[in-house]
Amino acid sequence: MIIAPSDKKYFSGKTTIKYNGKLLDLQAPRVMGILNVTPDSFYDGGRYHSVEAAVSHAALMIEQGVSIIDVGACSTRPGAKLPDEEEEMRRLSPIISALRLQFPELIISIDTFRSKVAAEMVKSFGDCIINDISAGTFDPQMFETIARLNVPYVLTHIKGTPDNMHKNPHYENVTKEVIRFLSEKVYHLHSLGVSDVIIDPGFGFAKNLDHNYELFNHLDAFRFLELPLLVGISRKSMIYKLLNKSADDSLHGTIILNTLALQAGANMLRVHDVSAAMEAVTIFNKLKEFAK
Repeated sequence: MIIAPSDKKYFSGKTTIKYNGKLLDLQAPRVMGILNVTPDSFYDGGRYHSVEAAVSHAALMIEQGVSIIDVGACSTRPGAKLPDEEEEMRRLSPIISALRLQFPELIISIDTFRSKVAAEMVKSFGDCIINDISAGTFDPQMFETIARLNVPYVLTHIKGTPDNMHKNPHYENVTKEVIRFLSEKVYHLHSLGVSDVIIDPGFGFAKNLDHNYELFNHLDAFRFLELPLLVGISRKSMIYKLLNKSADDSLHGTIILNTLALQAGANMLRVHDVSAAMEAVTIFNKLKEFAK
């Protein structure tokens, strides 16, 4: 159930993560901009795979107010052909290097489910957030790697793999099952000494249209985990299929759900359209001033 700002109690748990020796406060919502450097992502594949295009788009997002840029070189859309580790690193390395050179204060997130890729990016370019859509299920070495690297980690719910996750997914109670899955993974991470965890319910990953909206309508239940909450629904099929549109025509639906996610307690929005998300955050923060 979505609760209006004036009636809701906000996250009382952890609202900071440590990045490069500094604390990043997530109590005021942040925007994570998507920078796909793949040829085949579902919305913007092929637009930013050159260094020049990627840096230019990053500069635009920074100008618009983004806090974090999430760089992905391995599309996980259904049916996508996964590159091997070496190809993923070949795509990432020149772009991360250029971003570090051009924007040394930028907080960079690496969208990867491979521990070797995560380790190499941190070794070569310094602290990065690791955004793993598989919650360690695709690579059994990921959790131990995150503990060794001592970097923030985005923990995302998924069932199955990109090849089979949309083949008749089943839940008795999607919200309870997602929270239970994340809770067990958080316990494992904490047992390894990982404290900077951001949770992501995994909209679109092994969930049909009704699962996605049922889960979204209970976002406030994720307060149980007492960790920062990331919501990534930007231009996803849960929007454009419901509205009988395309990903290109789903910005308005994205803005609506992002605003509702903020009302439900989201600490971070992962988006393609930074300017629109920043407007939602600005208006939400103003309303919050009068909700105390």
